[in-house]
Amino acid sequence: MADVADYHFSARLDCHYLLLAPDIVNAGTPLVVALHGFGMNPEIMLQLTPRLFESPPVIASLQGPNQFFLDPTTQNVGYGWITNRRPAESIRLHHEMVLHTIGKVGRQFAIPAGRRLLAGFSQSVALNYRFAATHPDAVRGVIGICGGLPGDWEGGADQPVSAAVLHIARRNDDYYPPSVTERYPERLRRRAADVEFHLLDGGHQMPSEGSRVIGPWLRRILL
Repeated sequence: MADVADYHFSARLDCHYLLLAPDIVNAGTPLVVALHGFGMNPEIMLQLTPRLFESPPVIASLQGPNQFFLDPTTQNVGYGWITNRRPAESIRLHHEMVLHTIGKVGRQFAIPAGRRLLAGFSQSVALNYRFAATHPDAVRGVIGICGGLPGDWEGGADQPVSAAVLHIARRNDDYYPPSVTERYPERLRRRAADVEFHLLDGGHQMPSEGSRVIGPWLRRILL
């Protein structure tokens, strides 16, 4: 049997995000680029993200590049960010999508890098942490909710994280249980100097009381 060769090529991919901006955007308004979890969509993330903040930010809700039917009997579509199949390509694409969105929307509303935030739920959390380690000057803060850390966080070649990190875990999270997340503060601080960790009641979902944690954190890091 002849040998099988694996070739690759690049093709154009149209990427999408939803934008929600308050009526008044001033020097105190932050920009939040929000990334949904596996099987979700940007519409859901755009509905859930505003309640995390005491004052409305500009929100750009990115759509994951990988689409699939959630149920073969319906037309409902979910999106994802990465699998274990050629993950390096997904990581590169994630970085390009976030850089484009955060730069374009930041310029559109004249929001500097010092007031730009990256927020993620579930699958996107580890990707966002890797982004912050690869592009240390791109964002002021990273919010991770019910997610994990990159597999090579301790030994990877990325740079130290200069962004402030806020990680929110849940006590009844079946995917990221406290037995795993209780080590996250120590592990995150191996790369990031400014780390806050909160373990809240509830399961694998966006916390309804998230603003009481994120509000004080924002006031501290956004001078």
